[in-house]
Amino acid sequence: MQHFKTLSAYMNYLELPRPEHPMLSVFSATSDGFLPCPRESSPPITNDCYSISLKKIVKGDLHYGRTQYDFTNGALIFIAPRQVLQWDSSVVYEQKGFSINFHENFIKGTELAHQIKKYGFFSYSANEALHLSPKEEKQIESIVKNIDIEYQNNQDKFSKDIIISQLGTLLKYANRFYERQFLNRKEWSNDLLEHFNQQLSAYFDSGQLQEKGIPSIEQIADKLSVSQRYLSDTLKKETGKTSTEHLQLYLIDEAKNILLNPNKTIAEVAYELGFEYPPYFSRLFKKKEGISPTEYRDKYKMN
Repeated sequence: MQHFKTLSAYMNYLELPRPEHPMLSVFSATSDGFLPCPRESSPPITNDCYSISLKKIVKGDLHYGRTQYDFTNGALIFIAPRQVLQWDSSVVYEQKGFSINFHENFIKGTELAHQIKKYGFFSYSANEALHLSPKEEKQIESIVKNIDIEYQNNQDKFSKDIIISQLGTLLKYANRFYERQFLNRKEWSNDLLEHFNQQLSAYFDSGQLQEKGIPSIEQIADKLSVSQRYLSDTLKKETGKTSTEHLQLYLIDEAKNILLNPNKTIAEVAYELGFEYPPYFSRLFKKKEGISPTEYRDKYKMN
């Protein structure tokens, strides 16, 4: 897989204009009325740059990691360094919007370098882009306009600080809008929890638990066609519990049924549920239920 260590090399590969700054490029329809289109297609590639784009791609098969992008007007796309990109000739690019690309070293040593890692949307699959309302889109575009003006100006000792400050503001607004997006997805969130539990049931019923052990959140998320981070964030927002907590609760519910079989030891119950270490199972059970597996069995055993 081809990897691009510099922004210039990445822009050259995309067949886009050479950036004005060695670690920053800004393409904005607010300044020249159109956005340049990158090369027609590409096999899987990676680079060391962050990318923030609005409505640049409207249809076609752009693959981001193992998922296919969901194109919607007003979609804000976030791509972090070393994430895999691939697209084909069916991709159609929008003439409006903007695209900002900056090397990770551009913000190194700044507060933004620490903050940017906290923004979950950079780790989400691309089909989980931020979908903006017209009003939100205008707010984002006004910030980009300020970045573009500074980018086009002659560089001085203040330029980088000003641009990084504006980038920080842009991401703070994006974070606010993403919170709104979660709030507007209650129905989807409820469906997601239902599908999450269905995947666990299917995994248990298939006998894979005894063969492969407890499934990872990444495995479940992959089955649901969402990222691990998005799955956890969505469930946490709507239920107050992360995906890991929901997995643990599912295991504890299964354990309650098995514990009522007096012929099985606590260790056997733990192994049956995929726990490699029975003491960990016992600690988790007590943490969730307030009593140990043995105490639960004694309390609810059939007379």
